Amino acid sequence: MSPVPQTRSTADPTVELPDGFTDGVAGWLERNARAFPEKPAVIHPDGRGSGGYSTLTYGELQDTVEELAHGFRHAGITRGTRTVLMAPPGPELFALCFALFRVGAVPVVVDPGMGVRRMLHCYRAVGAEAFIGPPLAQLVRVLGRRTFAGVRVPVTLGRRRLGRGHTLAALRAIPANAIPASGGPVDTAPPTGGDDLLMIGFTTGSTGPAKGVEYTHRMALSIARRIEAVHGRTRDDVSLVTLPFYGVLDLVYGSTLVLAPLAPARVAQADPALLVDALERFRVTTMFASPALLRNLAGHLTGAARGRHPLPDLRCVVSGGAPVPDAVVAALRSVLDEKARIHVTYGATEVLPITSIEAAEILGDEDVDTAREGAVTATGTAAGAAAGEGTCVGRPVPGTRVAIAPVTDGPLARFDPAAGLPAGRVGEILVQGDSVSRRYHRAPDSDAAHKATEERPDGATPLVWHRTGDLGHLDAEGRLWFCGRAAQRVRTGHRDLYTVRCEGVFNAHPLVRRTALVGIGPAGAQRPVVCVETETGADGAELDEAAWTRLVAELRTMATAQAATTGLKEFLRHPGFPVDIRHNAKIGREELARWAERQQARPASSTGRRAARIVPIAGWAYLVGGSVWAAAGEVPDLPVLRWLWWADAFLSIGVHAAQIPLALPRGREAGHGTASVVRNTMLYGATWWRTL
Repeated sequence: MSPVPQTRSTADPTVELPDGFTDGVAGWLERNARAFPEKPAVIHPDGRGSGGYSTLTYGELQDTVEELAHGFRHAGITRGTRTVLMAPPGPELFALCFALFRVGAVPVVVDPGMGVRRMLHCYRAVGAEAFIGPPLAQLVRVLGRRTFAGVRVPVTLGRRRLGRGHTLAALRAIPANAIPASGGPVDTAPPTGGDDLLMIGFTTGSTGPAKGVEYTHRMALSIARRIEAVHGRTRDDVSLVTLPFYGVLDLVYGSTLVLAPLAPARVAQADPALLVDALERFRVTTMFASPALLRNLAGHLTGAARGRHPLPDLRCVVSGGAPVPDAVVAALRSVLDEKARIHVTYGATEVLPITSIEAAEILGDEDVDTAREGAVTATGTAAGAAAGEGTCVGRPVPGTRVAIAPVTDGPLARFDPAAGLPAGRVGEILVQGDSVSRRYHRAPDSDAAHKATEERPDGATPLVWHRTGDLGHLDAEGRLWFCGRAAQRVRTGHRDLYTVRCEGVFNAHPLVRRTALVGIGPAGAQRPVVCVETETGADGAELDEAAWTRLVAELRTMATAQAATTGLKEFLRHPGFPVDIRHNAKIGREELARWAERQQARPASSTGRRAARIVPIAGWAYLVGGSVWAAAGEVPDLPVLRWLWWADAFLSIGVHAAQIPLALPRGREAGHGTASVVRNTMLYGATWWRTL
């Protein structure tokens, strides 16, 4: 008897959706503002560095949205206008979003952390027609004339504009009876909704080229309904927001959102004490956070010196963006109030969410009580992760279908769910449902590579399946196990190794913070190498060489015990993995692979490399010493000394500074931050960064 193909889904929740389910997103904010105008909508840090917060009510937010919408229409930003939106997280960002939604314009959202060059590529691909941003962003627009040739309506945030265009303050002040800038009548197009384009959100490009994902009103509201059904969201919630899109959903629900006191591009470095203060001060009931941020928060809450913070009002913690370590889930479970639920979700920019699982199932029911006592053993799905099954990300959310297709690196034009792989077989994860984006913007090649259609009988419109590019398998209970990215699988001469599946085995070691499997060499003949981030010892110190040697021996023993990791013998210690911009959690395995290849090719002795740094140090000593000597007025007037000093200045400052762009990628691969790379490159030049 042949195995039965596995396709898992959950029917739509038995909740009667309100009238106007396909209405525009802006209409939901307007309804909420009419229903409870005095209710706090956005609570945000006041920006003064004093730890204070300011509050914007629903009524005030809606008034601002209507003012901006009128100004946008007057300026020529109307239905379908593709509008670059670059504003820092805050009440102004949400007002701008909903004002653009209200006039039917299409915000284009790009993560600024991806770098200027990649951002410009995204904007060029989308064909922006309007540009809203601060003066610095407007300067980039002016300098990048070819990229922004189609922009006809620039709007500068604040009261002073850069070049032509408008300021946001001026648009807000336009009288209601003003004639539009075009000289024509005021735009009276009907409100957008349903399958009309809502926004274009670009992927970060952390696991491939950045792509513009089209969100429709129907898709966004479907996402809101899925989250509402799985996590029990209500308008009575107070939500701590770390990603702006979730703040938009809060305003659709009618709940109160609190903007987390953190830098969006550095969530892993957020001060956990400030987060706890916000959680307690505003009696937050639900929060979404990346695994990196939750690890930081869990470490703070479990710290003996800081005491316990049960946070009795916090009933729901949601994480996603990358696999969440079981130890982090256990640590949070041990300190939060017993009624709190910790959900780990799996999703993508193209579909949110796909699956969800709660801590009780991850740790095992008996482990929930054990976790509160500080000793956690893996018996739930965590045990499967330690055995090389991958990371269990739960069951499909209501209204979403998940199937596993055979792995292929080429296009998949048609997909029949009946041909999906059976339980336990690893393949590519495909997803279908109303919360799935049907296409990328102006990118037919990306559509061909990442979308597949399912034909339906009687000529009905084909269903669109999204190819996630992720690998996984379904188990007998319908749960999805994530095994890594298809493009990052290590292809040896005799089998494929799946990153997350292998890493789960080693991550179970108490001295391992996390691991990353990479391949060195061409696909089909790659040599697998496991990069390791270690935890500190009991005394808080880093592991010494003897302890690292013992750890490697133990990891090799663990590898032989599981089928998924048999044959893995090479382990490299790494100070801190490169991670994605948005969540600070997805590991940059391509960068790690380049680093690992250099490490393998490097001679064992580092004495000569370190000795070479004496030369730039001597140069700086001569440069500084010569300056001090000259200031003292006792330097002999010898042309050769002046020539040597200026040559040294050119080499130590100019040449070293010119090497920074070359040093930054290598520094990131080796786990160094930007400031560290700049400092060491200026000090040592190529004698430092070429050894990374």
